[in-house]
Amino acid sequence: MLIVGIVAGAVLAAGGITYGVSQLVGRTTDAAFPEAEHKLVLRQKVLDGEFTLAQDLSSSEGKKIEDMYDPSVRDAKAVVGQYGSAEGGALVISGMYGRFSEPEAMSGKMMEGGAEGQGATVAVPPKEFTPAGHDITLKCQVLQSNQNGVRANIPMCAWGDDNTGASVGIIRPDTAVEDATAIDLEAAAAETAEIREEIREEIRRPTG
Repeated sequence: MLIVGIVAGAVLAAGGITYGVSQLVGRTTDAAFPEAEHKLVLRQKVLDGEFTLAQDLSSSEGKKIEDMYDPSVRDAKAVVGQYGSAEGGALVISGMYGRFSEPEAMSGKMMEGGAEGQGATVAVPPKEFTPAGHDITLKCQVLQSNQNGVRANIPMCAWGDDNTGASVGIIRPDTAVEDATAIDLEAAAAETAEIREEIREEIRRPTG
């Protein structure tokens, strides 16, 4: 579906869905940073197989995220992936893993980054959700993209924990064109939490 393809491109253009940059100054001692215990891995399929990886943009778009200065981040590695579905949907994951001294601020920064993206406006402001069965609180908002005269909705959710943070935009043909205020952000949060479970994995360290 043409509109979804346009919106998927708009999501990537909307920076954060890249990680927002902190302009704080000063140094944070190494003791303030947690151990690196988890990382993010782009799976070939996510959301129980609904979406399939179309492009791994970690080495291009991801490099832009890694190059952003933020004193609350150490040893950052970025992951950026664009997915498609048989029903004409699109999904974008953009985030990083490493050691984060202020994980509670990450989701807010990603909400701000998405709002500052080219052609994007905030149709529904950020709200917090803690999906049942998950130990993470997410922030979710609805961005509205206007690209080439085509207006469409992008539900976007983000999380941050000690080692991982990512924003997820899930675009489906039905939600792309409906009233933005009718979009179920609680459901979007639950799907993002599921994606977190699918792509977040424990770092295995050599034994002996």
